[in-house]
Amino acid sequence: MSKIYDLPLSFNIVRRYTTFCFRRYYSEFIILGKENIPATGPVIFAPNHTNALMDAIAVHAVAPNDMPVIFLARADLFRNKYAARFLRFTKIMPAFRMRDGMENLGKNNEVFDQCVEVLDNKKALGIMPEGNQEIERKLRPLVKGIFRIAFAAQQNYTNGDGVKIIPVGLDFGDLVKSNKHIIVNVGKPIEVAEYMNAYVENPVNATNDIRDRLRADLESLSFNLATDKYYESFEIAIETANKYMLDELSLPDNTVNRFVARQRIAEVLIDLERTQPGKAQKLDTLCGEYARALKKLNLKSWVFDNTPSGLSVLLANSLLLLLTLPFFIVGFVLNAFPFLLPVVIRKHVINPEFTGFISSLQFFLGALAFPIFYVLQTVLFALCSPAAWWLVLLFFFCQYPLGKLAVKWHRKARKFAAKWGYRGLRQKKSSELLHAQTLRGQIIGMIF
Repeated sequence: MSKIYDLPLSFNIVRRYTTFCFRRYYSEFIILGKENIPATGPVIFAPNHTNALMDAIAVHAVAPNDMPVIFLARADLFRNKYAARFLRFTKIMPAFRMRDGMENLGKNNEVFDQCVEVLDNKKALGIMPEGNQEIERKLRPLVKGIFRIAFAAQQNYTNGDGVKIIPVGLDFGDLVKSNKHIIVNVGKPIEVAEYMNAYVENPVNATNDIRDRLRADLESLSFNLATDKYYESFEIAIETANKYMLDELSLPDNTVNRFVARQRIAEVLIDLERTQPGKAQKLDTLCGEYARALKKLNLKSWVFDNTPSGLSVLLANSLLLLLTLPFFIVGFVLNAFPFLLPVVIRKHVINPEFTGFISSLQFFLGALAFPIFYVLQTVLFALCSPAAWWLVLLFFFCQYPLGKLAVKWHRKARKFAAKWGYRGLRQKKSSELLHAQTLRGQIIGMIF
């Protein structure tokens, strides 16, 4: 029987296609610290967990092509025998929890033994150290299973080298929508060998020490808004103050630096909640009022970030959008069905209860739908037109870039519509706009 860490051609093809689609699911696929990934195992990738299977695919997308990553997932996903076979094919093993029944917890010993075997053969594991998933962007307590496996495997390496835990911070521009950014932030390896002597003397203390190290690394690599009481308000405050933090840190405005600025604001806000609870309560009230004001104005907070565009700039950009409208129409028509079908199936057929699974579901449905529709549309084009073979081939390969162009056009159109609306409110000297600007200034003043 083949081992789960073997790399058959069928898995390799599926993995490469999946990561190919995954990179194109996002408008920006940013990898930081890729040099920290060893060329071979034994390696345990330890990412933060907010986005279901997308988290695992992100790790596969940055791991070396000849390094299959074997993941652990909740055991209830394996109840259906066909699902279990598929998950085994994709190199996922079950992890049993209390909710799966006390009688099943003993099965974890067999799974852990298989994990140790993977590491003994210098392959890679992927374990979500938080043990569960939530959509709030904050790090939850780390469970001990990952460290139990790491120490058990390290005992088989006696030359001072061995198992490495690779912390991975994942930051998604949006946990549901496509065509946003993803940052995969790979940290420096944690050498389990460095903790082995302490583990032999006192396993509990050594486990706590390496857990604290991994947690500290993940906090620095991901966005950790560690508040229970003010989570939504702090999110609003971070969005409001992001541009100002970039200026404070003298950083140019780009995706990575905006992530750094969000991290820094989150630290300020968590410290504010801890040291000045009255001020945090006031900020919570201001943020709620600001959010209601923006909703009433039908504006997003970003419209206040830059100097208002002049009339000539708005007219020029609106003319450019009008001239490129035919490209949007063509791109939309060619991609409407494969783009909208996964959304319709997700909403009206499957309808997952947990928001954190939406992106994974839409991604996999889209990965199936797009190539099928592209082939069908190409066949239809070939049958309904006297085009030469090379034009048919060109048609096939142009469908995807035209779809991406349509998405960008739509985003820019919405952006300039918002700017036109903002300009109109300014010209009317809207009292509601002035109130929103005042609230915004108060929020920023409390942070800085």
